Amino acid sequence: MAKYSLVDIEPEIWRRVEVPLDMPLKGIHDVIQAAMGWQDYHMFEFRVGDKLYGLRYPDDDMFGRKIISAKTTKLSTLIARGVAEFEYVYDMGDDWQHRIVVEAVADADPNVGYPRFIDGARRCPPEDVGSVPGYYDFLKAVTNPRNRQHRQMLEWYGRPYDPNDIDLLTSRLRLGDIAKRRRAGKAAYAKRMRGS
Repeated sequence: MAKYSLVDIEPEIWRRVEVPLDMPLKGIHDVIQAAMGWQDYHMFEFRVGDKLYGLRYPDDDMFGRKIISAKTTKLSTLIARGVAEFEYVYDMGDDWQHRIVVEAVADADPNVGYPRFIDGARRCPPEDVGSVPGYYDFLKAVTNPRNRQHRQMLEWYGRPYDPNDIDLLTSRLRLGDIAKRRRAGKAAYAKRMRGS
């Protein structure tokens, strides 16, 4: 079980999820996107000590960035190294920093689809809101009908925004979709192996 939360935002915006240990970090990225309500529009990376994990781009070498593949590095690899806490950064412009804490490692229940949403608090900031300061400005505008930017911000966001509503149903459905794809992928792989 892991808990992740946005850094530098009070009250805390967080989620707790159960993920399989054999999930690659790219899958953990997908889980965070789904549970937080992000739309996966931007680049991401995991920071574990002095190592960076993400998707490799041709410019990385030019800028002296050594990126280890998030597609091939599994969560179990980090845990085997004794890593219980690390960072996830989404959208290098807005720089949404998340603290991830592995709270427990337990045997999986064969009757449960993973990843699984457990708990959380507060809605995540909208995409492209302008990092932490932009988020606080957005909150002031959307929660106060007298704010001169109230209408403009609601139009920009496209719907009402309640910072205390994390939209549990959508988070559970989005994580359920990931769990279904994982099961289908594993079943297809097992079928291929039997046919070989």
